[in-house]
Amino acid sequence: MKFEASVEVQLKEGIADPQGSTIENATPKLGFSGIENVRVGKNIRFIITADSEVEAQETVQELCDKFLTNPVIETANIHIQGAE
Repeated sequence: MKFEASVEVQLKEGIADPQGSTIENATPKLGFSGIENVRVGKNIRFIITADSEVEAQETVQELCDKFLTNPVIETANIHIQGAE
């Protein structure tokens, strides 16, 4: 079966986010107010073939742990759904 996988990677709380700080500091200069606690991450999307959604979830988690994230400073939120 084919599944759509989406992995949202974010820096862990307490890890400095210079890109987020740059965006946050620029927003008032661009006329926006009320913007705070900006965090920048990445979203990785792909199709995975697996026998079940559970197997797909486990495989994607392993991929994140070994390759897609730095588990020391990043977290990964995995979303799996059936592909058409």
